[in-house]
Amino acid sequence: MAGRDQSGLTNVELVFHHMGWMAAETGTQAIDRAAELLVSVVESTRPLGVGELAKSCGLPKSTTSRLVGALERRGLVQRAGDRRVAPGPVLLRFAHRDLGASLVELALPALRTLAELSGETINLGVPTPLGVEHLAQEDSRHFMGGTNWIGRRVPYATTANGKVLQAFNSRSADGAAIRERGYATAVDELEQGLAALAAPIFGPDGDAVAALSISGPTIRLTRERILELAPQLITQAAQVSERLGHHDKRGAA
Repeated sequence: MAGRDQSGLTNVELVFHHMGWMAAETGTQAIDRAAELLVSVVESTRPLGVGELAKSCGLPKSTTSRLVGALERRGLVQRAGDRRVAPGPVLLRFAHRDLGASLVELALPALRTLAELSGETINLGVPTPLGVEHLAQEDSRHFMGGTNWIGRRVPYATTANGKVLQAFNSRSADGAAIRERGYATAVDELEQGLAALAAPIFGPDGDAVAALSISGPTIRLTRERILELAPQLITQAAQVSERLGHHDKRGAA
């Protein structure tokens, strides 16, 4: 069932509310074309180039580019670094709203357990086309390293949660070592002096739908401390996966 926001509108109604301005400005044909582009972007398993969108929708590239720009300004689509088009923040909020609420609720015991065990910052992050977005956090008990990550998006390549999501979802050779040990690390990569480790959370179909991470300053999260915490992190992530309906604890490494 479609979720509703505080105004009582369904997610679908809210999307078309964001598109309503287009009908007023340029008429029904424009909103039909924009809707067709939006469907193509949402249904694609990867970001699409403007040329690909133009071809799939049978539109001139100039028209497609103009409509994509309009949708981008309203947050319905966004462009990655290579300018390919992916679902925007408005759609991503809708997509994660129902899953995100249940995911945070199911993961909360794990976040609290790991915070108590480690004393460090614990985060729950989900993949988006432009990086990992943090949905929930348990704060460190220390003053140093007490950053609020909720709502922030971080890169895949230089973060532990990004690396682990890529490794388990892409199944590429580069991620084999991460899949084998069950977790990823990032030390002095996103920021000097910051260390993190992350393990995947799997959905019922076996996809890594989220990552659970422990982060803190390198003076506390040493190599030895990371090795000590990793088994507990993997165990807690596996328990969240089970609550989501996934039963293979090892995650088909």
